[in-house]
Amino acid sequence: VQLQASGGGLVQAGGSLRLSCADSERSLTTYTMAWFRQAPGKEREFVAAIASGGGNIYYTDSVKGRFTISRDNAKNAVYLQMNSLKPEDTAVYYCARARTYYFGWSVGGYDYWGQGTQVTVSS
Repeated sequence: VQLQASGGGLVQAGGSLRLSCADSERSLTTYTMAWFRQAPGKEREFVAAIASGGGNIYYTDSVKGRFTISRDNAKNAVYLQMNSLKPEDTAVYYCARARTYYFGWSVGGYDYWGQGTQVTVSS
């Protein structure tokens, strides 16, 4: 499993970015996928998760109404559309693949991680 996250960058507050995560080994389709983020000096925190079929989705409260997680199993990819970005969204964003049958927000529930992509929101 090799998760590749991309799409990060520098954006002004109120702007948008779309993160993508893909696995060249095509192993994502039957697993819950999630996005986490880690700001400097802080622990890695859950952002959003989507079940394998896309029917169950969960967001942390701070991004509800602004971020949208989605997946395209035909392309073996997961996305995070981030709108109305705030400076406090600044972090390295990681995509992660869940352990078998897991759906949730615990870091320990995920066993494969991408390399991270930096998102910086300026005020």
